[in-house]
Amino acid sequence: MTKKRIHVVAAVVKQNKKILIAKRAKHLHQGGLWEFPGGKIESNESPLLALKRELFEELNIKLSTAQPLIKIDHDYSDKSICLDVWQVSKFSGEAIGKEGQDVLWVSADKLNSFDFPAANKPIVTAVQLPQKYLITPDPSSMDEQQFLTRLEKAFKGGITLAQLRSKTLPLDNLSQLYKKAQKIATHHQATLMLNCSIDDANTMGVGCIHLSSQNLLSLNTLPDHLFIAASCHNQVEIEKACELGVDFIVIAPVNNTKTHPSTLPLGWGKFRSLCQISTVPVFALGGMQTNDIVNAVENGAQGIAAIRALW
Repeated sequence: MTKKRIHVVAAVVKQNKKILIAKRAKHLHQGGLWEFPGGKIESNESPLLALKRELFEELNIKLSTAQPLIKIDHDYSDKSICLDVWQVSKFSGEAIGKEGQDVLWVSADKLNSFDFPAANKPIVTAVQLPQKYLITPDPSSMDEQQFLTRLEKAFKGGITLAQLRSKTLPLDNLSQLYKKAQKIATHHQATLMLNCSIDDANTMGVGCIHLSSQNLLSLNTLPDHLFIAASCHNQVEIEKACELGVDFIVIAPVNNTKTHPSTLPLGWGKFRSLCQISTVPVFALGGMQTNDIVNAVENGAQGIAAIRALW
């Protein structure tokens, strides 16, 4: 029997660095769990109009400004959900539970302590991710102290998510450098991903890793104890990453790059189509500049990943 497919809109409402969540009534589907407010899109509505209506009906607030955050397709045992999520940055009124539901304002780093429906997991991740993902140049291109100084400068400049990537360092040397870089990242409350395999991560005691597309395709399962990103270039790799349950992906190359001049870029149109396949947050990579963040978001991404533009 074909599952009923429901198109739903949801809002990540932000105010004073906190995010609004609401508790579903126990008699509803997924009742008793926390959620990002929203509801079904009616046949005559656009997602944005539905969002405006739902926020007023549920919370008594009037939407002023919103932008797309992520789209998620999720199958439950009894129904299929297409979740269209928007980030609300400006509204008027004071949020209350007009339907008697509990509502809370919580900081993004506390969201993991609440029980959400399974379809909401990528939203929680997206809320916690920044719009800039720094990928370091190969550390072997400079001396170690220069590399660490430049990395710290990036964190001081506002970078909160970075990937340490090296194709040349022996594993022991990479492990030693990672420990020094991780100490700097921790000091600046930033997340440092290491580009490596799961086996190497376990050997080095790394908690956040970025998988190459080759490593990704070789896997059948992922461990629960790691925060994992992956590089993807086509539909097959994206579907594999989402099936395995990575936390986010990078899709590349969007534009021409100096490092791979012979590689045909995707362009924003193809990138947008690939973003629509993903059920996890996406960063655009390949010839990105900081002013491409707007393009990336408009085409379905979380933001951009870059080496030169962010290093």
